[in-house]
Amino acid sequence: MHFVDKKPEDKRIDFNKKLNSNKILRIPGAYNPLTAKLIEEIGYDAIYVSGGVMSNDLGYPDIGLTTLEDVSNRSKQIARVTNLPTVVDIDTGFKDCEETIERFEKFGISSVHIEDQVERKRCGHLDNKELIDKKEMEKKIKKCVKARKDKNFKIIARSDANSVEGIDKMIDRCKAYIDSGAEIIFPEALKDENEFEIVRKSLDCHLLANMTEFGKSKILNYKDLENLGYNIVIYPVTTQRLAMKSVEDGLRAIFADGHQNNIIDKMQTRKRLYDLVDYEKYNSLDEKIYNFNTEGHE
Repeated sequence: MHFVDKKPEDKRIDFNKKLNSNKILRIPGAYNPLTAKLIEEIGYDAIYVSGGVMSNDLGYPDIGLTTLEDVSNRSKQIARVTNLPTVVDIDTGFKDCEETIERFEKFGISSVHIEDQVERKRCGHLDNKELIDKKEMEKKIKKCVKARKDKNFKIIARSDANSVEGIDKMIDRCKAYIDSGAEIIFPEALKDENEFEIVRKSLDCHLLANMTEFGKSKILNYKDLENLGYNIVIYPVTTQRLAMKSVEDGLRAIFADGHQNNIIDKMQTRKRLYDLVDYEKYNSLDEKIYNFNTEGHE
């Protein structure tokens, strides 16, 4: 089903090759499988699953209320519908790093990132975050690395220390995380080009930049990040924000006008939706599935 050609191990190999291509990987967040299919169609390099987005989608704030089951099951649904690698935010590791890594690897994920906040964490771009001890985070990373079966399953270490302890101590933490086995570092909430450059010059590993909106980081063009030496840029909440703004505007218009006629042009057409879900391809299973045309449904 889903007409996906690549196996999870192939996607991990692809992710590894892309990381070493000297080109920055552009990775938008997908809050559902259909969005992941659109990300692939447009030509992005991978799919990102944000812990904050998973929380929001369940009606929670991003404060560590989601479970391993919540995030892993949704990630599995997202990862299986495209040929792209999927990178997942596992927050602080869901209490048991070994079980978490085993589950995400089994579910076809290519990479995960774990952060150094306390269990009752918060969005990385909010104030008053609390961190665990550096040694405790090192132990978590080592457990993650040991638990993986596929060496191409990448462990990313995220540090939230910049806005808590300052950039120098954050860099010290990141060096320790690399020594513990993390192959990619995610320095959260860097303010501007200067801080991105300082981190790049200080660390000898692949680096991930977070270009979330309404946060502490200046929004930079992916080419500028590439020139600064970053290997990955994520847009974690962008698609959810776009969707929710559109849904809210549309619902308010229907409530006020009593009909949808004024916003039809804002909607995805039936034809476009059917194209995106590969409706016609399912005729290979049963010719009675797609025995109609979508003319007039544009």
